[in-house]
Amino acid sequence: MFGRLLLLFLIVPVLDLTLLVSVGSRIGLGPTLAIVVVTAVAGSWLARREGVAAWRRVQSRMATGGLPGPELIDGLIILVSGTLLLTPGFLTDIAGLLGLFPPTRAIARRALKRRFERSIATGHAHVIHTGPFAGGPFGGVAGGGFGAPPRIEDAEVVEVRPAEGAERTDGGAAGTAG
Repeated sequence: MFGRLLLLFLIVPVLDLTLLVSVGSRIGLGPTLAIVVVTAVAGSWLARREGVAAWRRVQSRMATGGLPGPELIDGLIILVSGTLLLTPGFLTDIAGLLGLFPPTRAIARRALKRRFERSIATGHAHVIHTGPFAGGPFGGVAGGGFGAPPRIEDAEVVEVRPAEGAERTDGGAAGTAG
């Protein structure tokens, strides 16, 4: 994984720089800089618009009691795409624009979903629950979550049922309060 990232962070900037120099030598420095600035401004506007729409879809899904799976993946793709558009270069601009258009974003979403599923299935990724009672980044009192986890002392036994096929040792009838 580290090798792939290293190659990505070395090869893409070198190719982008080579392409910028090549285009700049053909059309001139001014027009090349204008293209870079226009794509950054237009990309920022488009990323903001698509990001707000994705956030609204997340909120809508949560308001109806659903979990926002595809919406969150869309948000991730939009975030990465916006970052690529702010990075000077033609290759990064093309990749960023592809991530902002809904049809190509749907293709990327499906590919990411398959990759996530494959990583979980092969054990290369682990799903960790960090809900309000897990003490994770958003849980617990210190994490700013929904409060402290419930304590066992606060529990009330309403009904005690013996396991199926088990005999009661207290002499009581099944289903009585304990």
